[in-house]
Formats: sequence, structure tokens, C-alpha cells
Amino acid sequence: MSKAQLIEIAKKDLAHGRAGTQDQASSIVKIPVENYFDHTRWRQEMDLIFKRLPLLLATTAELAEAGNYKAMQAAGVQVLITRTRNGEVKAFVNMCSHRGARLMAEGCGSAHRFTCPYHAWSYSPDGDLVAVYSEEQFGDIDKAEHGLTPLPCLEKAGLIWVTLDPDSKLDIAQFLSGYDGLLAEFGFKDWYHHSTQRVEGPNWKVAYDGYLDYYHLPILHRNTFGTEIGNKANYYSWGPHTHMGRPDTGWAEYEGLDEKDWPTEQLLMGVWTIFPHISIASFAGGGRSVMISQLFPGDTPETSYTNQIFLMENKPATEALEQEAQEQFKFLEYVVQEEDYATGIALQKNLDAGAKSHVLFGKNELGGQRFHEWVDTLLETSDEDLPKLFQTG
Repeated sequence: MSKAQLIEIAKKDLAHGRAGTQDQASSIVKIPVENYFDHTRWRQEMDLIFKRLPLLLATTAELAEAGNYKAMQAAGVQVLITRTRNGEVKAFVNMCSHRGARLMAEGCGSAHRFTCPYHAWSYSPDGDLVAVYSEEQFGDIDKAEHGLTPLPCLEKAGLIWVTLDPDSKLDIAQFLSGYDGLLAEFGFKDWYHHSTQRVEGPNWKVAYDGYLDYYHLPILHRNTFGTEIGNKANYYSWGPHTHMGRPDTGWAEYEGLDEKDWPTEQLLMGVWTIFPHISIASFAGGGRSVMISQLFPGDTPETSYTNQIFLMENKPATEALEQEAQEQFKFLEYVVQEEDYATGIALQKNLDAGAKSHVLFGKNELGGQRFHEWVDTLLETSDEDLPKLFQTG
């Protein structure tokens, strides 16, 4: 069924291409400029969005084997994600139960146990406390009651979601709203993790606005991506998650084919955003690859940072292919840092200055309109009512 949905999207893009039209909202929307820098609102976004909703924190490719782990910080919470001996993925607060020290430094690696660098308490990849240093001198302790604090976690479609609230009742699969079925068509579970790099940006919503926008492509990126893609986008939503297609008469090439013969890799081109902080952009040159932009608020409302995770369908088999991959990913880092985020940082300063009361999202910027609507809705939704937002069927 997922491929059928992809073909339906392609046919709609074809119809728009032939008609010279695109998806449009009913009206222009105004967003108050203070939404991008007000500290109280930013704190609410951290607490009611980033610490309540599932976040895509890792990929299967980063934890491909038993014993692999990934340690990272997300919205101020230190997280440890592990692949257990039986192949299951688990997530924990990266915090020793003794005195709260961080167990593992940020990064990916492999370990059969996690030993605290402060007092050498040790934990298994399942989160169990397995050893207490100088236990006889420390005193009697029930190890079963002092394991790592688990976090809700789900691995689907070769991607790994974690909720930062240990007591969350929001079902992660329900939150995905069926979107993971389409993402599964990529086959990420068998892909290769090439590298990850970090770029600094403006307010997280300023940054995310750009990921939902083809309108700027032939202007801001005219010297890098060129103007061929055009400035028109079509938006397809599953709950708060959005795929950006575009009006494209090129799909006419496949109209006479059986739908099973439509090329999946072509159907997956474009941008796939996962609320509230992920953009997946797919590329075909030099072998299939994607850039997963993993966006987080920074330490202040005016800042953010993005982990650019590069996955490839196949590990480069030659030095030439490896060099090509490195050049592609460095190019994408340049585009984001020096074009998108440099523009966003300068934009942020203008917003802070107070010369305008609102920014505008046009009828052609439907993705941005929906994104801000979801942000507003989540800030107004209680914990009790949160699951109702993602009910399907």
C-alpha cells in the first residue's frame, strides 16, 4: 500500500505539472515575530514539544550490531541508545544511578557494558546495573532497583524514535500517523552510515521553515542547486509530518507502465519532514543517499544546531566513490551553513529588532502554515489530550 500512496502522490504532481498549478492554502497567514524569540514561548516549545513528542534520535545504520550504542544530547537531556544482545533497541537517560554522572561521552561506539567514569558502576546494554565498585564497602544495594532510567523507544523503517519523558503515555507508532510506512520504502534498515557533522543555526523554527520551502530554491540556491527545480511545492501530510513534492510533467514517462514498475527510488525523491525536527532530502547522483537533518533548539531562543546524518544505500566500494561521497556531503554542509542558515541568522537579528510585528506565509507556503499551526496547537494541548491529536482512521 505504501508504494501505491507514492504513485498517487506522483500522479497528483503530474496533474499539477500539466495544469501549471500547485497546492495552495486559502489565504496568507501572519506569524507574530516574537514567536521566534520570546523566551517564555521558547521554554514552552522545549517542554511541550521537544520533551513530550517522540524525536528521531538515531538510525538503524548507526546501531547496526549488538553492543552498538549512540550517546547524544537532545533538548538538554542526555540520552544513551543501545542495541542489546538480542538485537532490540533500547534508550535510557545517560545518567548513572549512583550520583548522576554521564556514563558515555557523545558519539557512537560499541561496548558490552557501560561503566561510569566517576565511580565505575557498570550497566549492561539492557540498562541493568551489573556491578558496583567496592560493593562491600559501599553497603547493601538492590541492583534490580538501580538500573538506568528507560525512555520510550521505537525502531521502525530503519529509524529510531525516543521520547524524552520517561513517563510518556503517547504511543510512538500512533504519533507517526502511518508516515513510517512510506519511509520504509527507502529500505534504511540496510543502508550505510557514512558520517555526521554539525552546523549552527538560528531559532529552530526559522531553520525549520526553510526545510518546508521550495519557494526560495531558485533564488537563495541559484548558484549551488540552480533554478531547474523551480519554486513550486505540493504538500502531502500524515498527521504533523509532511512530504514535499512538486508539479512535474516528467511523471508522464511512467503512465503506460504497470504500477509495480514505477521506480521506487524516483518516487522517494523530494523532501520528507518528520515533526518537529527532521528533514530527509534524497539524492541520486553517485549512488542513492540521503541527508537527514536533525534539528534541535540551542541554549537560547535565537540559536539552534543541526546534526547532518549522511546515509548511503551502499558503502562506497572504491576510493573514487568515497571521495565523491565526501565532496557531496561537504557541498550540502556548505549550502546549509553558508546559504540557508547564514540567511536565517541575519533574518533572526531583524526579527529581534522589532521593525515588523509579523512575518508572512503565502498561499503557496502551505507547509510552513501547517507547521506553525501544529506548534500552536501543541502548546495549547494538555498531556491528557495529546494522544487525541494523532488518532487515525
